[in-house]
Amino acid sequence: MSNLLEKFLRYVKVETKSDENTGTTPSTKGQWDLAKILVDELKAMGVEDVTLSEYGYVYASIPSNMDKEVPTIGFISHMDTSPDMTGENVNPQIVKNYDGEDIVLNKELKVVLSPKQFPELSSYKGKTLITTDGITLLGADDKAGVSEIMTAVEYIMTHPEFKHGNIKIGFTPDEEIGEGADHFDVEFFNADLAYTMDGGPEGELECENFNASGVKVKINGRNVHPGSAKNKMINSMLIANEYLNNLPEETPSNTEGYEGFYHLIDIKGEVEETVMSFIIRDFFNDSFEARNNKMEEIAAKLNEKYGQGTLEVTIKEQYKNMKEKIEPVWYVVENAKKAMEEVGVIPEIKPIRGGTDGARLSFMGLPTPNIFTGGENYHGKYEFACLETMEKAVEVILKIVEVYTR
Repeated sequence: MSNLLEKFLRYVKVETKSDENTGTTPSTKGQWDLAKILVDELKAMGVEDVTLSEYGYVYASIPSNMDKEVPTIGFISHMDTSPDMTGENVNPQIVKNYDGEDIVLNKELKVVLSPKQFPELSSYKGKTLITTDGITLLGADDKAGVSEIMTAVEYIMTHPEFKHGNIKIGFTPDEEIGEGADHFDVEFFNADLAYTMDGGPEGELECENFNASGVKVKINGRNVHPGSAKNKMINSMLIANEYLNNLPEETPSNTEGYEGFYHLIDIKGEVEETVMSFIIRDFFNDSFEARNNKMEEIAAKLNEKYGQGTLEVTIKEQYKNMKEKIEPVWYVVENAKKAMEEVGVIPEIKPIRGGTDGARLSFMGLPTPNIFTGGENYHGKYEFACLETMEKAVEVILKIVEVYTR
């Protein structure tokens, strides 16, 4: 495990924030940079079958060393980080033997990671935490997963006595913008099942997730000189405010468990034009469809008031709840659960209030539950990871491999 932290610290230094506006795959150059680093490291470990696809996906295979046929298992993580906050010049801080008190991330900016705001910190007393410096995100989502898979591969390649079947490795771009599986070649990957290493605290084992869509609401206004604007000006920003006031108060900050939400993630506006970007999330098909319909219904109502064409709504499905694809092959969950228990981890089977590449891959014919990586507070400056939990994740990967050899 000695190389796990070193790998993680190296990978988070590579800026890989994805960007839904570029129209390319990967959507940003930094993801190419990390992909090439991973290819070189895999080859240096002795992994012979390593491929970097034209879309920036990294695939690798480790052939079986057994004299009997066992299932081919894949392990997958994504290379990009969230566009919600900068991942440039990440400067991780290491807190050894955490004392349970406030952690000053940035003294000058007065940024403090406190158990008062984040009660989960109390459970990490005595552990080693990796935090941000209060300026960027950390990138544990999902470079913790990448590091854990790479560390497990390193162990397998340096311990020929470790028995295993065929193992497939996949690193994907653009998961954070819902495009991580767009060009994933399931047939080329050629695994019977897979696991994404893309979860949070120790024990998370997830086989159901949100249905997800991205929604853009464009509002077309009319700008004239304010001195002569009566009955002429249409202020698109005020209509945007009216639109928001028509949405139910079901936002991420006041929902939990199986409750869905509407989440405004970006707004850019001036009198002439305002564009709002939302993500819609819901576990259940009927209520998910109702949420998407609600976005159009509000626009239709306001178009009646301000004129047809004033509001334009575009809805793009991002991924679906993997539950219906995992339940028929429930052994993939039971085997992960067994592996966790055998390395001293208490499994917590829970829904993902988010999504992973595994959701879409499951609908593409590759059943792919999700496993913890040890990070928390993703997508912002309060993100942190626990080294001991990351080490347990590596143990779980190796134990899963072992379970499938029995």
